[in-house]
Amino acid sequence: MGGNTIGKLFQVTTFGESHGKALGAVVDGCPPGLTLTEEYIQKELDKRRPGKSSGQSPRREKDKVEILSGIFQGYTTGTPIALLIYNVDVDSSAYEKIKDVFRPGHADFTYFIKYGGYRDYRGGGRSSGRETVARVAAGAIAKRILEEYGIEVTAYTISLGGIFAKERNLEVIYKNHLFCPDMEAYKDMCEKIEKTKREGDSLGGVVEVLARGVPAGLGEPVFDKLNAELAKAIFSIGAVKGMEMGAGFKVASMKGSENNDPISPYGFLKNDAGGTLGGISSGQDIVIRVAVKPIPSIRKTQKTINEKKEEVEISVGGRHDISAIPRIVPVIEAMVRIVLADHLLRQLANLAFQKRLKFPEFFER
Repeated sequence: MGGNTIGKLFQVTTFGESHGKALGAVVDGCPPGLTLTEEYIQKELDKRRPGKSSGQSPRREKDKVEILSGIFQGYTTGTPIALLIYNVDVDSSAYEKIKDVFRPGHADFTYFIKYGGYRDYRGGGRSSGRETVARVAAGAIAKRILEEYGIEVTAYTISLGGIFAKERNLEVIYKNHLFCPDMEAYKDMCEKIEKTKREGDSLGGVVEVLARGVPAGLGEPVFDKLNAELAKAIFSIGAVKGMEMGAGFKVASMKGSENNDPISPYGFLKNDAGGTLGGISSGQDIVIRVAVKPIPSIRKTQKTINEKKEEVEISVGGRHDISAIPRIVPVIEAMVRIVLADHLLRQLANLAFQKRLKFPEFFER
């Protein structure tokens, strides 16, 4: 078994279920001497907390984090950091009458097959989006490491329900609950959410991620390429169905002369590569776009089967979001930060071995 840990030097293991007693993470490999508080981690958790606006699950979770170990007198000690978030607003009643039914779009069927019927059916258990609260908590620690090297990761919504942001004004993404960089598009998205909510349906969208200040040299060929590790981390999020970097799928219709990024003594002249070459960071911004599927828990009646292979119809009750956006936005940020922190520490170890304790500067400034 396994599959609950990510990273080599900066390792994150998450645990817990949607309707269990608590969720949490153990972070191993965080360097000593960094200032870190529960308040710092809480700011990230508050970004994904449910029940903040219309269209989101009314489940009232404070998502208050407790640091159990690895911090002493306000500083990391280099030992494992254990984080715990208790579930306080659990209502499993809606799941009792459908506990033997495979909900369309959910992992009920695959978990049933894989684990021989031993699964926590309450809210999806371990497969629930609720699990991502632990990732965000761990990602806050990764963020704290990246800050020391001037690396910043920002995610924002560029599409929801077929409505696209025309602007990329990152100054407004924290002024609206969808983290949208276009306030006009944000208004249209909100109207679409309300309409879809009345219909008993759900919406998907696209989240863009921008990682700035990433030094050249991160990534480990051939199977631990930075873009490959980012893809694995992002696709580990249950609602993600697609990802592209830089020009993405557009490269399929481009010529080499169009796709290649020219280089000058002062740097690259464009960024169709999206920040990596040969699986190693180039020093350019890392640009990723992530396709997020609609929430599968909907009130509209759907056809399915139960564990006895009998045909049934289901309308999913309970408390659910209309879209994984915006709450998936901080989750995507967290996963990118975790991967970058891991590869940053791996490259620092490489440079230390070479007795070069800072990143080499290649381009003139």
